[in-house]
Amino acid sequence: MAGAPFIITAELPPDLAKWATALRTEHFPPERNYLSAHVTLFHALPPSCESEIKTALATEAAESAPVAGQIEGIMPLGKGTALKLSSPAMIDIWRNLADRFHGLLTPQDEHKPRLHVTIQNKVSPRDAKALQAELGPTIDPHPFRFAGLSLHIYRGGPWEHVRTYPFRGR
Repeated sequence: MAGAPFIITAELPPDLAKWATALRTEHFPPERNYLSAHVTLFHALPPSCESEIKTALATEAAESAPVAGQIEGIMPLGKGTALKLSSPAMIDIWRNLADRFHGLLTPQDEHKPRLHVTIQNKVSPRDAKALQAELGPTIDPHPFRFAGLSLHIYRGGPWEHVRTYPFRGR
């Protein structure tokens, strides 16, 4: 697909990523589950900005230590279920990147993201509510640290991983 857009994600720590991916594997409709657990910051940056995107991510990663985050619990998605996350520092990074890419963002990417990891999507509202009732009591709020930022290309199915930029600042 020529002109495929870029996606930027926040990297979960390995233990959290493994656990959340296992939840996706168990609860996401298998015919649509071709991604590991992820936290999307930007959904569609233009391919013409590849060099600028890579420079921006490298700069943010070099200046940032692993970023504090918190699992808050379950987030209803209407026809799905997610792990609700919070991270003022990750929102600051999103804001820095959004300012840098002003004028290039889609309407979806112009709005502050609700940080989350989707573990179920495109199911009936009834099935989503049932999973929320089942998982809700088992998800205890706890802290973690985002490990970096990753760049992907969207080609209509599984994402093509371009590069991960580990946080390495003070």
